[in-house]
Amino acid sequence: MSDSPTRRASLEVLRAEAADELAVLVQERLLGGEDPWDFMEELPSVDELVVYLLRADEIIEGGGIRPDDARNFVVLRRIALDYPELTPIVWGLLGDGPKYRRWDLLADDAR
Repeated sequence: MSDSPTRRASLEVLRAEAADELAVLVQERLLGGEDPWDFMEELPSVDELVVYLLRADEIIEGGGIRPDDARNFVVLRRIALDYPELTPIVWGLLGDGPKYRRWDLLADDAR
């Protein structure tokens, strides 16, 4: 894995793929009898999912080894450089912003 930025696909294509993935998640939960009012807030946004998918690609390219905090920062920073429109999402996932979703590991449990 090189440290130079490489684009996987256009942001529009990545967003379309992520929206499809999100639709599948919603459909599965609906078919499982869950109320959308109970779970929709828990799901990542399309752009958050794009960042997670790009990060997963980096992990796979790196031999499947989960990155430590420093490597995670480098990977997410590279995503922000490759896709500037995702920069606010990247910084939000790195801790610069409010955490409110249950799936967010940095969420405040005191809510």
